[in-house]
Amino acid sequence: MALSKFEVPAPRNFYNSIKELCFGTKFERPICSNSQNNNTLPSDAFEITDKIISIFAKKPFSPNNPELIDLSPKLTNKVVENVLNKFRSWKLANFFFAWASVQHGYKHNIYTYNAMASILSRARRIASLRVLAQDVVKSRCFMSPGALGFLIRCLGSVGLVEEVNMLFDQVKREGLCVPNNYSYNCLLEAVCKSCSVDLVEMRLKEMHDCGWGYDKYTLTPLLQIYCNSGQFDKALSVFNEIVDHGWVDEHVFYILLVAFSKWGEVDKACELIERMDDCNIRLNEKTFCVLIHGFVKKSRVDKALQLFDKMKKSGFASDAAMYDVIFGGLCKNKQLEMALQLYLEMKGSGITPDFGILSKLITSCSDEGELTLLVKEIWEDMDVNTMTLLCNSIMRILVSNGSIDQAYNLLQAMIKGEPIADVGVEMLMIFKGTVSPNTTSFDIVINTLLKDGKLDLALSLFREMTQIGCMQNVFLYNNLIDGLCNSNRLEESYELLREMEESGFKPTHFTLNSMFCCLCRRQDVVGALNLVRKMRVQGHEPWVKHNTLLIKELCKHGKAMEAFRFLTDMVQEGFLPDIVCYSAAIGGLIDIKRVDLALELFREICAHGCCPDVVAYNIIISGLCKAQRVAEAEDLFNEMITKGLIPSVATYNLLINGWCKSGNIDQAMLCLSRMLEKESGSPNVITYTTLIDGLCIAGRPDDAIMLWNEMEEKGCAPNRITFMALITGLCKCDRPGAALVHFHMMKEKGMKPDMFVFVALISAFLSELNPPLAFEVLKEMVDEGNFPDPLDKNYLVVRDAILKLSEDTRTARPVKNLIKEGSIPTISLSDGGNEGRSRPTISSE
Repeated sequence: MALSKFEVPAPRNFYNSIKELCFGTKFERPICSNSQNNNTLPSDAFEITDKIISIFAKKPFSPNNPELIDLSPKLTNKVVENVLNKFRSWKLANFFFAWASVQHGYKHNIYTYNAMASILSRARRIASLRVLAQDVVKSRCFMSPGALGFLIRCLGSVGLVEEVNMLFDQVKREGLCVPNNYSYNCLLEAVCKSCSVDLVEMRLKEMHDCGWGYDKYTLTPLLQIYCNSGQFDKALSVFNEIVDHGWVDEHVFYILLVAFSKWGEVDKACELIERMDDCNIRLNEKTFCVLIHGFVKKSRVDKALQLFDKMKKSGFASDAAMYDVIFGGLCKNKQLEMALQLYLEMKGSGITPDFGILSKLITSCSDEGELTLLVKEIWEDMDVNTMTLLCNSIMRILVSNGSIDQAYNLLQAMIKGEPIADVGVEMLMIFKGTVSPNTTSFDIVINTLLKDGKLDLALSLFREMTQIGCMQNVFLYNNLIDGLCNSNRLEESYELLREMEESGFKPTHFTLNSMFCCLCRRQDVVGALNLVRKMRVQGHEPWVKHNTLLIKELCKHGKAMEAFRFLTDMVQEGFLPDIVCYSAAIGGLIDIKRVDLALELFREICAHGCCPDVVAYNIIISGLCKAQRVAEAEDLFNEMITKGLIPSVATYNLLINGWCKSGNIDQAMLCLSRMLEKESGSPNVITYTTLIDGLCIAGRPDDAIMLWNEMEEKGCAPNRITFMALITGLCKCDRPGAALVHFHMMKEKGMKPDMFVFVALISAFLSELNPPLAFEVLKEMVDEGNFPDPLDKNYLVVRDAILKLSEDTRTARPVKNLIKEGSIPTISLSDGGNEGRSRPTISSE
């Protein structure tokens, strides 16, 4: 049956040229022996060889040995090659080779070089091989194409790809050899180990340009490098060319099979195995093992099992190691039923399951039912170690089901040497003996107790480990120290740390950072710095999130100066805080009005190699604006743009608010224009609210209304704050009518005005001598339960307004009605006040 080709989706123009250069007949690969010819050595040469070997093997060696001096003139290339091949030690061979090279009248040829290269490559003496390759060129040693190929293979076998390329080019350039297709094939075989596809393709083109055709030994390394580099389509194209010319052998199949396995193309690998069967090419034991491992790794246990069955049918013996691989895949996929079938099959074939297999089976069980089923099958194979493993798995299942007390009782029975059958776990009732716990047993229960908040019980168990001679570990120490720190029991964590170090365990970064976090939560700057110094000595770094936590906690409690000093000390210890930490400290300094110090710290950030981000700039810009230093804030704004940072909408809003508060509304409007020109995002409702308020304060109500309309046109819906800013602003600009329109619009949108909005409208209408409208607003305020408390700053304003309304004939009666209804307090007059006038008061009579 003819071997079919794989379909390749990519164009094959490059490989069409390969096809043209491939010969129709099968090539026999030339074999370059390290022997220069097949002629036997003269009889005296054997004697010379034996004498030289005897002299060099004798210790101590003397180059002035009279017998060696007599033999020196008789050296020939044949003798030297023969001597080299008979040495068992590469050191003696190399020593002899060096001695021979300096003898008068003698010069190494390519065959002696190749003999030495073969010895050095087998001994993996890379440095000596590198020197040898250089000597070949320096000595201008002529060579045949076959001899060049042999030398290249020696160098390539130890990965000297660069030296191979250099040697090949030098012998060509200096005319020491005219390479043929065999030389090029050896070169390709060597350079494919470099994983440089470009280099292999360059050499392939060079071979073509020199007029040499391609054969099986040309395409095999090409297939290898495409497979190694994951170039799927190219590899299949080369394979198809090999198929076309009938050059497929076991090695070619092996290359592609392993590649398919690595690429996860398990189905294609299985298809290829079937094609091998059609060609009467059988997988060897190594290939079976490699593919089964690969299939399991790719989670294709089904195909691994098929291949495992085929392996056994092919006559290869299966062992526990191979079963272990497949059990690993089945257990990983939670295929317990299939794993149990395989387990019975393994036992039936006379293979005893080892601890690794039993361990995989037991730990793969996720519930009590599965574990009970498994125990029935493996009970007779279990020993002391697997019983401990079984108990550990039972404890894992118990804690995962929330039965922490039962898991704890089982562990206590193991600790005390009591029968575990008495604990109440059904599957253990048939076991009449005792089981000793190991570190994992304690780890399961202690960590669960910690998660359950039972710290003292976990500590008690930890102490029991020492009493029964069970080894503690770093992870248990870490988790317990972390638990103590999370419970703010820092002093106990220091004691446990001391015990940990005395027991020979080195604290990890997790250990010390757990304690560092607790110190930061306590705002213990001195303790935190002392621990940081300990961390530096031990090669650990404090976690940035804890630094930031300490800074934020200090600043929140008004201790920004302590935070500033802590940052300075951290830098002196060699730990540079990140920009989040710096930003928190800068914000804290601004909160306590230390703007200049905040600005100084901001300037130090870049000096420490930590460039400020947009958030950091926003914090310092906000501080400067609050301090009425808006011009400096503007300079920082321009600086951040110069540094390539894109200001956020918040950045613009801060500047706009700063200019508005400083009374420079034109600069604020200019900021809006710059914002619209840049790619910083569209102005938001905060932007427009700030500007509308600023324009009203500046006495420009028409511009405020115009901006309001622009905001709505741009799809930015005003919120409650925007409405109140415009309404109160219009009132201050003596435009209560327009304010009332927006007041009603606000209420129609379901937004509830604050009391000061009502007060502003009432005052504005009274200023315009329009008591009726003022009264209507007052009535709405009263109806909504917004009347001010006597301690409220708006109380006096409303009181005076009510007095004026009560004195106006148009509103006097409605006001009295409200008083009568008890909706507003009663007004009375009391003596006093300025300029002899009576001061009105409101009573609740």
